[in-house]
Amino acid sequence: MAEHRLPQRDRPWVMRTYAGHSDARRSNELYKGNLAKGQTGLSIAFDLPTQTGYDPDHVLARGEVGKVGVSIVHKGDMHQLLDGIPLDEMNTSMTINATAAWLLGLYVTVAEENGVGRAELKGTTQNDIIKEYLSRGTYAFPPEPSMRLIADMVAFSVNEVPSWNPTNICSYHLQEAGATPVQEIAYALSTGIAVLDEVKARGQVAEEDFPKVFGRISFFVNAGIRLIEEVAKLRTMGRLWNEIGRERYGVSDEKMLRFRYGVQVNSLGLTEAQPENNIQRIVLEALAVTLSRDARARAIQLPAWNEAMGLPRPWDQQWSLRIQQVLASETDLLEYPDIFEGSVVMDGLVEELSEGARAEMAVVEEHGGAVAAVPYMKARLVESHRERVARIESGEQKVVGQNSFTESEDSPLTAGADGGILTPDPEVERERIEALEQWKAERDEAAVTEALEELGRVAADESANVMPATIAAAEAGATTGEWAAVLRDAFGAYRAPTGVDGAAPPGDREELAVIRGRVDEVSERIGHRIKILVGKPGLDGHSNGSEQIALRARDAGMEVIYQGIRLTPEEIAESALQEDVDVVGLSILSGSHLELVPEVVRRLREEGVAVPVVAGGIIPPADATRLREAGVDGVYTPKDFDINKIMGEIVSLVEQRAAAGATA
Repeated sequence: MAEHRLPQRDRPWVMRTYAGHSDARRSNELYKGNLAKGQTGLSIAFDLPTQTGYDPDHVLARGEVGKVGVSIVHKGDMHQLLDGIPLDEMNTSMTINATAAWLLGLYVTVAEENGVGRAELKGTTQNDIIKEYLSRGTYAFPPEPSMRLIADMVAFSVNEVPSWNPTNICSYHLQEAGATPVQEIAYALSTGIAVLDEVKARGQVAEEDFPKVFGRISFFVNAGIRLIEEVAKLRTMGRLWNEIGRERYGVSDEKMLRFRYGVQVNSLGLTEAQPENNIQRIVLEALAVTLSRDARARAIQLPAWNEAMGLPRPWDQQWSLRIQQVLASETDLLEYPDIFEGSVVMDGLVEELSEGARAEMAVVEEHGGAVAAVPYMKARLVESHRERVARIESGEQKVVGQNSFTESEDSPLTAGADGGILTPDPEVERERIEALEQWKAERDEAAVTEALEELGRVAADESANVMPATIAAAEAGATTGEWAAVLRDAFGAYRAPTGVDGAAPPGDREELAVIRGRVDEVSERIGHRIKILVGKPGLDGHSNGSEQIALRARDAGMEVIYQGIRLTPEEIAESALQEDVDVVGLSILSGSHLELVPEVVRRLREEGVAVPVVAGGIIPPADATRLREAGVDGVYTPKDFDINKIMGEIVSLVEQRAAAGATA
């Protein structure tokens, strides 16, 4: 056989579709349909209450139940979710972080109650809490006890569920938050080091088994549209991870040193404008993680073309699955050795990225490692994202259909009555609350109480592993909210840094001159500096957009009140009253805008706060109309990429409201 061909065609990667919505029954039907279409692994999306440790009847869960994923409250839900799916054969990925120990506990419990031993299970819990503080916001506990939970899961999995990946370091969300390739590499690998150091420090894995710990650390990366740079990034990550294993941890087994990663290609670059262009973006990004054999993904899930608009339908997810199947089955990319070997361009890029990543990792180390460096990394990501947004606004970075080639025919893909997206049944939340009440009424309350008390005792003992007590609570019938409440009592509360205060001033202030002039003019007219409250009601933790609005408002000369994520409508209204703000800006990307934004408006009116309210997020046109009818003065979606224009409109709203008040 010639050296330029493989002796036999490579096996394709695990093909997944990130999916789940509403409740376990509906999601189970979706999974079975996807598997019947040729999907080879599960990737479970959980709703925000499940991800952050709240039951459907909690005040913070209002409007969020079943919206961005499936609601899983107890083992009964998990049984229904996995009904008819062979867990001894399935490779299951669960996108879960703060409550990962609990969801793994439920998964193990359901498998064993169905006759499948825990040692037979294969899959991954995402379980990267550092990136939750940096980008995604679904944390529940402070950093130190959260790292303990991860280390306990790693030790438990290595010892008892050997084919399970207990943590999946996510550079994906770092790129979504604006990370450059160097930052994405450096912060992800620094997080991997923090996890490994914590596992070693806790001493629950025998020294001779530590290479197995290193070998079970997997990654979940992002592939953007800059195809060549993305290939180089992945080859760089593999090279540096190998170095870390050999030099820092003394791992020599080549199999354990392998850089193991799954991927979802970039969602940040998907546009609401001309959304059909997202298909070719997704295909090109899929090539970035498959072309290089030495850095090929082990599992891939592709977003749907319409994710910038709302929740994809099954047909949209099928389209993304078919892209993978065409690449694997019809092209010849699995037939050759690494096609970039010996490339001057690729070798040069890898060296360039390696040098930059090592330098940035050294800075993280100087800050005390990834856990202690969260404020530093968060501020750098906010700055990087600001620079990316500015490049798009100026036209330096072209986005076809958004800031260039904007003339377009109407898309038939969005012409249907559903607008091209899936809308979850609004009755799901009520149904889930009723089902929770029924579950509690029928379970053995004494057994649950005993299991939760034991969980609390174990949580208070820093030397103990929480997994056995977690599984016992799952077996007894405890709920997600009950498990998390016990740990909140033991570990305390935490609010992550926003990165806005730590971000440096903008490099080019001339671009802000016009809007700063308008802010100064209106501020003088109303007798004080314009004050804006930027709020995120509900459990949506995707704060990248709200951070950029807060940062631009600050840079434009406004006084900004931004307290981060996870606020109730009552808290936002109270803050607006106490801070005497001139305008309120709300950001929601989880689909709960129709429930939460009007509630904030109502609360503001009850408090006598008569100021303009604007809202931003993934908001379909029909919903935007309903928000305006509910008293919202401006609605912004991903197609509104010019933040200076948004700032100008906000200043005009403040001016108009002040003028109306003066003549009233």
